[in-house]
This record gives sequence, C-alpha cells and structure tokens, in this order.
Amino acid sequence: MPVTQRKRSRRLGLTAVAVLALLLAVVLSLAVGSRAFAPSAVLDALVHGGTDDAAQVVRYLRLPRTLIGLMVGAALAMAGTVMQGITRNPIADPGILGISQGAAAAVVAAIAFAGVHTLTGYVWFAFAGAGIAAVFVYGVATRGRGGATPVKLALSGAAINALLVSVSMAILTTKAAALDEFRFWQVGSLTGRDAAVAAQIWPFLLVGAVLVLSVARGLDALALGEDVARGLGQNVAAVRIVGGLGATVLTGAGVAAAGPIAFVGLAVPHLARALVGGDHRWALPMAALLGPVVVLVSDTVGRVLFPPSEVPAGVMTALIGVPFLVTLVRRRAVAA
Repeated sequence: MPVTQRKRSRRLGLTAVAVLALLLAVVLSLAVGSRAFAPSAVLDALVHGGTDDAAQVVRYLRLPRTLIGLMVGAALAMAGTVMQGITRNPIADPGILGISQGAAAAVVAAIAFAGVHTLTGYVWFAFAGAGIAAVFVYGVATRGRGGATPVKLALSGAAINALLVSVSMAILTTKAAALDEFRFWQVGSLTGRDAAVAAQIWPFLLVGAVLVLSVARGLDALALGEDVARGLGQNVAAVRIVGGLGATVLTGAGVAAAGPIAFVGLAVPHLARALVGGDHRWALPMAALLGPVVVLVSDTVGRVLFPPSEVPAGVMTALIGVPFLVTLVRRRAVAA
C-alpha cells in the first residue's frame, strides 16, 4: 500500500475513533450528574419524551447543557488551531488577539452600566466585545512596515489584552455587585445554559467554521513561511484576514456562551496535530471533534466530584489541560 494511502487510512481510522469518543462523551454528559440515569432512560427521554423525573432532567437541563458544550468545545478548538497557524506560534490560543478579554470587558460593562443580568443578555455583549477587540488588535498590527506579521499580532494582542484587563478591573473594583455577578461567568461554565443560548450562538459557529475551513490550504502554505506561501500562489493577507475573522467569530461565540474556558484552544490543537499531522484539512475537523470531548468530559467530572456542588468546566479543563500540556512539552523536548 502506498505511503499516502496508508496515511489517509490511518487518519480516517483516528477520525472514526474521535467520533466514537465524542458520542461516548455526549452519553456521559446526558446520563451522569448528581443523579445518574441509565443510557436506556436517556434514549427513552430523547426519543419518546415522557413526564417522569429522568425525562425532565435530561430534556430540559442536560440536553441544552450538552449542546452548548458541543458548540463551545468545537468553536474554541478550531479557533485555537487557526490562531496557531496564523501566528505560527505553538502557544497561541483564542485569547492571543485579546478576543477573550474583549468579551470579558464587554460583559463587565453590560453588568455594571447596562443592567444586563441574564446569560442570554451576556451573549450579545460578549460577542460584540470580542469582535471589537480583534478588529482593534489587527488594525494596530497592520500599521507600519511589513503589515500584520505574527510577531506584531502577538505583541499588539498582548498590549490590548493588558489594557482590557485593566479596564475590567477598574470597573469591578468600583462596582461590587458587578464583581459578584461577573465572577461566575469569568470562570467558564456550562451551568444554567439553556436552549435559548444554544439558539443564539449556532449560526455564528457555522459561519466561523466555514471561514476557517476555507483557508485550510492557505494555513498549510503559511506554515512554510510567507515567501513560500506567496510562491505557492496564496494571498497571505487574505488568509490571515479570513482565518482571523473566522477565529474571532468562533471565539466570540464560544466565550459568549460559556465564558473563557481555559486550555481548550491551546491544548486541543496540539493533540489534533499529534494524531493526524499538520495538514489543516484534517487537523481542523479533528480539533472540532476533540474539543467537545474535552469540554463535556470536564463538565461531567466536575458534576460528580463534590455532589451536590459542581466544579465549573473552566476549572476542570485547566486541571486536566496542565498535565497534558506538560507531558506534551516533555515529549517534544525529548524528541528534539
């Protein structure tokens, strides 16, 4: 069997395994919690409805929460993959352009000055804040010689991120009520998310996914260097703009729905590339499968650790992500 065909077969096999892992994560998310239900009871509640306790909990509490976890995990993982490709920076994540902090600053302002106190209200402010921050960072990076190079994007993103953190802290230290409300959103969680939130973010997730997948070939060329990418016929500026726009939309949607869940956008792209290689036509779909697995498993574990209390998904992803990232760095160091 030719090498190319073997590689393709291996990638297809690993993708099938990732799909199975995602299905298992969905079943666990629906069945496990402060009250555990048998998979048959979950299936019965989804297919046949019902009015018993299991059906009510599964359909009206866990199903929306699971849908949000699927969307947020896929969005943040794909956004992180694209950000690392655009900046050619292996430690880039969706927050590198100040996107996550832009969303956070907008939510702080909404709570403190606009009287917004609901999750469905946060979504629109967070999304707008993420978009404005990304546009501002890109505008700063394009000024001067060379345009928006990876280094300038990273530096301008760090500067704007620091500014937004300062603005948020300034508001929170003078508005005690806003601090009490904001801290529950800031930690990153799927708790309390309902079908209305899912309905608000899925169109943005779809648009963002289409945008980033459309520049997959361009990202592969960009990984070889800008000069090589241009020699291969790629419009480097267009790849960065479209990819950055797609990543901004994905990050804005994910952060708006569940808060800034850590490590998904940083660790999952590395895992996806370790499995299927650096070809973004394979890495992006793999990240879209693995991201929800990480979020849903983290959320499920957080529900059962200290019942009846819950550990937010954002805390669990950090606890799971740190050892994984350390292991990955150590392996790469040994390999190097």
